[in-house]
Formats: sequence, C-alpha cells, structure tokens
Amino acid sequence: MAPKSLHILLASLSLLAVALSVSAASRGPILGGWRPIANFNAPEIVEIAKFAVAEHNKQAHTSLVFVSVVKGESQVVAGINYRLQIFAKDGGAASPKTYSAVVYSRAAPKTLELTSFEQIKA
Repeated sequence: MAPKSLHILLASLSLLAVALSVSAASRGPILGGWRPIANFNAPEIVEIAKFAVAEHNKQAHTSLVFVSVVKGESQVVAGINYRLQIFAKDGGAASPKTYSAVVYSRAAPKTLELTSFEQIKA
C-alpha cells in the first residue's frame, strides 16, 4: 500500500472512531452505570431504605432507627441495585449518623437483599 493511501486510511479510521464516541456519548450514561435517583423520598425508595436498616439491625444485632434518605443512585442489572445514603439514629443518640447501604431488588419474585451497609465517616 502506498504511503498516501495509508495516511488516508488512518485519517478515515480516526474520524470513524471520533464519530462513534460522539454517538455513544449522546445516548447518555452507559448501561449498567449508576444513575442518580430523582426523588429519593419516593415511597418505594423509603421502603427500601427502611428495609436496609431493619436487615442491618438483624444481621449486626444493632438497634438503628431510620430517619431519612439523604441521596441515592440506582443501577440496572438483572434486577436493580440501589445505593442509598441514609440518616439513622443509634438508639437514644441525639443526632443521626450517615450510612451507605446497597440493596439488590428483583421484580419477580419480589425480593430485597442487603448487599452492604456501613457508616460513612465524616
């Protein structure tokens, strides 16, 4: 192949790569990526957060009390992963602490599974 033809081929491939990356970027977030939850005070999200606190209490033999959801993200997989920041009080504590919880939700049959739960240190 002549050097001029090689330059044209490389330039064409570069333009194609740029066009594909622009096209992919315009479609929004990559499937399987985390997306912010617009209304983390929605009843379904609050229910999932309360489940996370209750399940953590069972597993860790603690007595946290759910206060509110601070923020959240979701990830579509074979079901939905919810990554939530939750305010919860520890028994008679004056101020709530922030916890990070991941809950896996499957639609059929409807199941919730606590994947992780840990305190977020300030």
